[in-house]
Parts: sequence; structure tokens; C-alpha cells
Amino acid sequence: MGTKPGVVAYVIILVAVVVGVDVVFLRHHFLARLLVNIAIVLVFAPMYLAFVRRP
Repeated sequence: MGTKPGVVAYVIILVAVVVGVDVVFLRHHFLARLLVNIAIVLVFAPMYLAFVRRP
């Protein structure tokens, strides 16, 4: 799944998770929102390297 459609789908899923968590849980908490968004990206990065970007 290392093709461009796979990467595009992965980025769309990442954005959907970040926006969903922001809207549902952290609407009025700026610092918590920032930290959770960074944590989500840090969780998605190793999964991208392990599953999407296979050599």
C-alpha cells in the first residue's frame, strides 16, 4: 500500500481523527488540544512507517 492513493487515504484518516477529537472533546481547551494533536501525530507516524511506507 505504498502507492499514492494509500498515502492520501492515510493522511485523510489522520486529519479526520485530529479534527474529530478536537471538535468532540477539546473545543475550548487550547493547550490540551495542541498536546493531544501532537500525540495523535506521534502515534500515526510509526504506523505510517511500519505499514504504509513499506519498501
